Amino acid sequence: MASYSANMNVMMGAARKAAVRLKRDYGEVDQLQVSRKGPADFVTAADIRTEKILREELGRARPDFGFLMEESGEEAGSDAAKRWIVDPVDGTTNFVHGIAHFAISIALEEDGELTAGIVFDPINELMFSAEKGAGAMLNDRRIRVSARQSLAESLFATGIPFKGRKGQDNFLPAMEAVMNHSAGIRRFGSAALDLAYVAAGRYEGYWENGLQAWDIAAGIVLVREAGGLVSEVNGGSGMLSSGSILAATPALHGTLGNLVRRGEP
Repeated sequence: MASYSANMNVMMGAARKAAVRLKRDYGEVDQLQVSRKGPADFVTAADIRTEKILREELGRARPDFGFLMEESGEEAGSDAAKRWIVDPVDGTTNFVHGIAHFAISIALEEDGELTAGIVFDPINELMFSAEKGAGAMLNDRRIRVSARQSLAESLFATGIPFKGRKGQDNFLPAMEAVMNHSAGIRRFGSAALDLAYVAAGRYEGYWENGLQAWDIAAGIVLVREAGGLVSEVNGGSGMLSSGSILAATPALHGTLGNLVRRGEP
């Protein structure tokens, strides 16, 4: 049985408690109250309910910490150095359409540095967790990024710009370049789970632009602690502010970046 820090136990406990109602809502997806925030960008009563539970649980355990949350925004805490970064349902569009591929994502940021994160897939009971210096885990089992070295044998994930989002013109050449050199590309609709899958060795890499901090914060910790590399697509380090991310194994991070940026390995 793995041993976790107090903060990690708080995060995992909050996610599991919020997941109880979320799974019930998923089972009644046809009756959900759904409103549109924008093209193909949904907010559901389940999103708001889940975020409320997470806010209550995390706030009760760590009343001094601040928050950055998808639905309710930023909230300063009395301890200005620490905050939770929370996405109550990463993959809301999947959820609304009855597709069982979504997750609760929680990260801890301390003094501007991401130090812990969990990504919880409630339908399949998969708890991906990582803490700085302690490695990455999946349900108490240590995980590492893939050991594959060959681009031709590698599987990658991405997010395809949809209606109302910029970047379609730039995306298509990058996707074609990766398709031409790899074993394939997957687009499953949850950035948090894409990053968790890179950490677990299921994908060799993942890239996307136009994301929010809550989409990727926990996943960044997971990939790093599983031995992977994370940067912006252009190679920079401001992923949370830019919303641009490229995560991959050490052997393929540079190669994937070259493909996405220039169309050649």
